[in-house]
Parts: sequence; structure tokens; C-alpha cells
Amino acid sequence: MTQVDRMRWWGKLGGGAVSLVLLQLAGCASFMSPAAPADQTKLGVTPWVVASTSNRVAPVWQHYTFPGKKPSHFRYERKDGREAMAATSSSSASMVRQALRVEPEELASVRFSWKVPELIAQADMALRDADDSPVRVVLVFEGDRSKFSGKNAMLSELARALTGEELPYATLMYVWCNTRPPGTVIVNPRTDRIRKLVVESGAGKLRQWVDYERNIRADYEKTFGEAPGALVGIGIMTDSDNTRSNTSAWYGPVTLDKVAHAH
Repeated sequence: MTQVDRMRWWGKLGGGAVSLVLLQLAGCASFMSPAAPADQTKLGVTPWVVASTSNRVAPVWQHYTFPGKKPSHFRYERKDGREAMAATSSSSASMVRQALRVEPEELASVRFSWKVPELIAQADMALRDADDSPVRVVLVFEGDRSKFSGKNAMLSELARALTGEELPYATLMYVWCNTRPPGTVIVNPRTDRIRKLVVESGAGKLRQWVDYERNIRADYEKTFGEAPGALVGIGIMTDSDNTRSNTSAWYGPVTLDKVAHAH
């Protein structure tokens, strides 16, 4: 791809779309490489970090910010007697994420919780200029990139040229939607390799803790229509940059269960 082609695709994707796609995909394990961007900050061993593991080994969670985007703010809090990560966004977008690897045959469930004071009234995750959310839990998967459409292959090549990182094969986001019912799949307006599964909708459970346990394999198959590859990244993301608004939320610990194998 020539530089002219790259700039043409950059403009076609909406000027900055690649940055947002990569930000949403920042849970990819490749972002943990020595060549990873410098705008990453380890969160330290907070009670939330320790609670977000199933094997008593504190995982490395990092706050990932993206060049050209004002970062959201994440901090540890104890909220309503729970270990929590407080997130606030003011026309901003960033993510807290962890690189890991869970093979397909080991995938079981993910447990998470959140508390949301208010929804973003003007947000619509199906629209490229309104794709914001007070809460997202993000899972990133490996897969066969030879299955990419021409557009996604071009986007992956452009991403590699601009950042040194390829577009991950698939990203599944658990989200709270303003209007669409739970179970709805929302395809990202920029690339169908990012898909959102609505697990909460409307204002009925605002201002209270809501707990979830989701079957990763079943949700991936529902969302992408095929069996999952290895899980290589997990994160939480609060953003309001597209709607130029303010939002806040709290996340409880995020933990993974694996399939037990007899020895």
C-alpha cells in the first residue's frame, strides 16, 4: 500500500476512525510487546487488580491511552463495600486492559459487574459519530485473518503501517445500551471485527450494582457466528469522545473461569 493509498483510506474511514478502532482493540496481546506505545501506565497492585484474578497471582493491568485522544480517568475506589475501578470521561476515551492467553478449549465464563449513574442520552453505538458508552467490558480474540474482507484487510494493513500493530481478528464487547434489548448484537460502524453484545438496556437498573456471569464461547458464537479462537486480551472502557459529553461509572473486578482438565 502506497502512502497515497493509506491517506485515501484514512479519509474514507472518517479521519481518525483507525485511531478509535485501535483504541477499542487495545486489549490485544501484541500491545504488550517491547515496541508498545509509551502511553501506558501500570495500575499497580490495588485491591481491584488483585480481585480481578482467579489464580491468586496479581495480573498486570495497564491504563492505555491513545495519541490524539483525551484519556478517561480510572482510579481505584471502595464503593458500596465493593472493590471497584471508578471511571470518569469528559469528551475522552481510553481503556484499562490486560494481556493474557486462554486457549479455545479452556474458555468458560467471564464475571463482571458495574454501577452506572446515568446513560449518555445522545449515544448510539450503531452510529459512528455517536458510538460512546459509560461501560464496556472488552474481550479480544485471535483468529484466521485470511477470512478478512477486503476492507478489513486494508484496515489491518493501514493499522500496521501507522502503528506497527495489526487489527485483531475479533473483539467482543459487553455493553449497556440506551434502547436496544439485551441479546442484541451491534456491529461496529467502522469494522465488523468489533461487535457489541447488549447485556443491559434502558434506565431500569441505573444507580445500582449489576452483576453478570457470561459464557464466553456461547456469546462469541452468537455474536460472530463461528467458534472462538484464543482469548488474548480483556479490558474495561468508558468513553464519551464522540458525543462530547460527560459520563462516569464503577466496575467491579473482572474474572475469568477456565474449563478444568483432569490430569
